[in-house]
Amino acid sequence: MRHLFLLMVILGMNPVATGAGELFRWVDENGKVHYGDAPPASAHAERKKFGGKVEQGEEISFEASRAQQNFPVTLYVSDTCKEPCTQARDLLRKRGVPYSEKMLVSKSEIDEFQKQSGSSNAPTLKIGTTYLGGYSESKWNSELDIAGYPKAATYRQLNAPQPQSQSGAPKSDANPGAEAVPAAQ
Repeated sequence: MRHLFLLMVILGMNPVATGAGELFRWVDENGKVHYGDAPPASAHAERKKFGGKVEQGEEISFEASRAQQNFPVTLYVSDTCKEPCTQARDLLRKRGVPYSEKMLVSKSEIDEFQKQSGSSNAPTLKIGTTYLGGYSESKWNSELDIAGYPKAATYRQLNAPQPQSQSGAPKSDANPGAEAVPAAQ
């Protein structure tokens, strides 16, 4: 018991070491449990995983991760959306909300979006199965609160690199245009 406590103290003091390598758990022939980075070849070892999924160097708070599982967030934008889309991205970033961004470009995408959401405005926020058409800070904050997202991002989230849009292009605060989703030609 004392060895296990000592191991946990050592691992807790050196988080870089635990993140850099692998940790295994195995039971020897006498029934004793061992932890280490190199199990014996004869042992049936299980790989231990610490922490949650972190993408693109961004650390997500437990609160945001839990909300994301139950109510994933998608931000729908168009190439004609200017200031409202910038405000929408800023709101999500400041709250530490992990989200995907979908750029509506083709006529079929726009028609399908309008059919599913009932909205013809960009930006539109989808939280779980709920669509919120047009940017409204108070309405969006209220719905994000109900979904369980944090009210503020951590320091690391605020300084993380900007996520990529679903089209693969970096998200930019410089999308030109107005609020209405344009009809594709």
